[in-house]
Amino acid sequence: MTLVIGLTGGIASGKSTVSSMFQEKNYPVIDADIIAREVVEPGEKAYDQVIEAFGKEIIQDDHKINRPKLGSIIFTDEDKRNQLNAIVHPAVRSRMISKRDDYINKDVPCIVLDIPLLFESNLINLVDKTLVVYVDENIQLTRLMKRNGYSEKEASDRINAQMPLKEKADLADIVIDNNQSIEKTKLQLDQVLQTWNID
Repeated sequence: MTLVIGLTGGIASGKSTVSSMFQEKNYPVIDADIIAREVVEPGEKAYDQVIEAFGKEIIQDDHKINRPKLGSIIFTDEDKRNQLNAIVHPAVRSRMISKRDDYINKDVPCIVLDIPLLFESNLINLVDKTLVVYVDENIQLTRLMKRNGYSEKEASDRINAQMPLKEKADLADIVIDNNQSIEKTKLQLDQVLQTWNID
């Protein structure tokens, strides 16, 4: 019996760190962000739809989509963000389901669906349990500014474009508090796996 875990958090909350911990334990992780990049590669149906919706000025010389340019358009315009999501999300969802089902057929103990917008996109029906990686907002802001070289406003805009982490934590089956050391986060993950009877 395979347990499907939905892993989520906010930007710079440490979700990727926890995702790596699952991989170190050899549990398959299906990463929505990676799939979201794959489905907008040249030659994919969603790629053509994005160009049609946002214009040729978002194409780079190598024909790939200029992600920072597209990002700057959608982060400040909710309608445009919804328009992009309406194209990319269905493509990502169907590819994730197909990968998830492949692993279930292989009868692995657990699969992790790493989905930043697990709750916002109403994807909890794809998973059995939900796990939120949580940090306090001031730590999230500091980490994001440091990691991406953003100004405080740029970092705040990106954090505010997402559902607040407190709300996600309220919706989760289990929350991992990532305010402290990586070792403490690891210990919490081990406890989660024990709670859910995963070796």
